[in-house]
Amino acid sequence: LPELGYISSKQASSLVGVAPMNRESGRYQGMRKIQGGRHQVRTVLFMAMMSAIQTNPVFKAHYQKLLAAGKAKKVAIITCIRKMVVILNSMLRDGVMWEAPKV
Repeated sequence: LPELGYISSKQASSLVGVAPMNRESGRYQGMRKIQGGRHQVRTVLFMAMMSAIQTNPVFKAHYQKLLAAGKAKKVAIITCIRKMVVILNSMLRDGVMWEAPKV
Protein backbone atom coordinates (compact mmCIF):
# COMPACT_ATOMS: atom_id res chain seq x y z
CA LEU A 1 0.00 0.00 0.00
CA PRO A 2 2.25 2.80 -1.19
CA GLU A 3 -0.67 5.22 -0.85
CA LEU A 4 -0.70 5.05 2.95
CA GLY A 5 0.15 8.34 4.55
CA TYR A 6 -1.17 10.37 1.60
CA ILE A 7 -4.87 9.49 1.79
CA SER A 8 -7.62 9.83 4.39
CA SER A 9 -8.47 7.10 6.87
CA LYS A 10 -11.73 6.30 5.08
CA GLN A 11 -9.92 5.98 1.76
CA ALA A 12 -7.26 3.76 3.34
CA SER A 13 -9.77 1.37 4.89
CA SER A 14 -11.71 1.24 1.63
CA LEU A 15 -8.51 0.57 -0.32
CA VAL A 16 -7.74 -2.42 1.89
CA GLY A 17 -11.36 -3.55 1.70
CA VAL A 18 -12.31 -3.37 5.38
CA ALA A 19 -14.68 -0.41 5.20
CA PRO A 20 -18.33 -1.30 5.89
CA MET A 21 -20.51 -0.88 2.80
CA ASN A 22 -24.24 -0.20 3.19
CA ARG A 23 -26.86 -2.01 1.16
CA GLU A 24 -29.99 0.00 1.75
CA SER A 25 -32.87 1.34 -0.29
CA GLY A 26 -36.00 3.01 1.05
CA ARG A 27 -37.15 1.21 4.17
CA TYR A 28 -34.94 -1.82 3.51
CA GLN A 29 -31.88 -1.92 5.72
CA GLY A 30 -29.49 -4.72 4.86
CA MET A 31 -26.44 -5.79 6.75
CA ARG A 32 -23.18 -3.97 6.19
CA LYS A 33 -20.50 -5.96 4.41
CA ILE A 34 -16.90 -5.46 3.42
CA GLN A 35 -16.16 -5.68 -0.26
CA GLY A 36 -13.63 -4.68 -2.85
CA GLY A 37 -10.19 -3.51 -1.96
CA ARG A 38 -6.97 -5.46 -2.23
CA HIS A 39 -7.66 -9.06 -1.29
CA GLN A 40 -4.02 -10.07 -0.80
CA VAL A 41 -3.36 -7.16 1.57
CA ARG A 42 -6.53 -7.93 3.52
CA THR A 43 -5.47 -11.58 3.87
CA VAL A 44 -2.04 -10.62 5.21
CA LEU A 45 -3.55 -8.11 7.63
CA PHE A 46 -6.05 -10.72 8.84
CA MET A 47 -3.22 -13.07 9.80
CA ALA A 48 -1.28 -10.21 11.40
CA MET A 49 -4.33 -9.26 13.44
CA MET A 50 -4.79 -12.84 14.64
CA SER A 51 -1.35 -12.51 16.21
CA ALA A 52 -1.88 -8.92 17.39
CA ILE A 53 -5.06 -9.67 19.35
CA GLN A 54 -3.06 -12.17 21.39
CA THR A 55 0.01 -10.03 22.07
CA ASN A 56 -0.73 -6.32 21.55
CA PRO A 57 -2.61 -4.80 24.52
CA VAL A 58 -4.31 -2.10 22.39
CA PHE A 59 -5.83 -4.51 19.88
CA LYS A 60 -6.52 -7.16 22.51
CA ALA A 61 -8.58 -4.71 24.58
CA HIS A 62 -10.47 -3.46 21.51
CA TYR A 63 -11.20 -7.04 20.39
CA GLN A 64 -12.44 -8.03 23.86
CA LYS A 65 -14.64 -4.93 24.02
CA LEU A 66 -16.26 -5.84 20.69
CA LEU A 67 -16.85 -9.43 21.76
CA ALA A 68 -18.42 -8.22 25.01
CA ALA A 69 -20.74 -6.02 22.94
CA GLY A 70 -22.00 -9.13 21.15
CA LYS A 71 -20.16 -8.83 17.85
CA ALA A 72 -19.19 -11.97 15.95
CA LYS A 73 -15.53 -12.93 16.11
CA LYS A 74 -14.84 -12.32 12.41
CA VAL A 75 -16.59 -8.95 12.56
CA ALA A 76 -14.46 -8.01 15.57
CA ILE A 77 -11.27 -9.04 13.75
CA ILE A 78 -12.18 -7.00 10.66
CA THR A 79 -12.95 -4.01 12.89
CA CYS A 80 -9.53 -4.37 14.52
CA ILE A 81 -7.91 -4.55 11.07
CA ARG A 82 -9.64 -1.29 10.15
CA LYS A 83 -8.33 0.26 13.37
CA MET A 84 -4.81 -0.93 12.51
CA VAL A 85 -5.00 0.52 8.98
CA VAL A 86 -6.16 3.88 10.37
CA ILE A 87 -3.32 3.87 12.93
CA LEU A 88 -0.72 2.93 10.29
CA ASN A 89 -2.00 5.63 7.94
CA SER A 90 -1.74 8.31 10.62
CA MET A 91 1.71 7.08 11.70
CA LEU A 92 3.02 7.34 8.14
CA ARG A 93 1.33 10.71 7.60
CA ASP A 94 2.80 12.20 10.79
CA GLY A 95 6.14 10.38 10.60
CA VAL A 96 5.95 8.94 14.12
CA MET A 97 6.84 5.52 15.52
CA TRP A 98 4.48 3.18 17.39
CA GLU A 99 4.34 3.84 21.11
CA ALA A 100 2.53 1.40 23.34
CA PRO A 101 0.30 3.13 25.88
CA LYS A 102 1.82 3.30 29.34
CA VAL A 103 -0.38 1.82 32.03
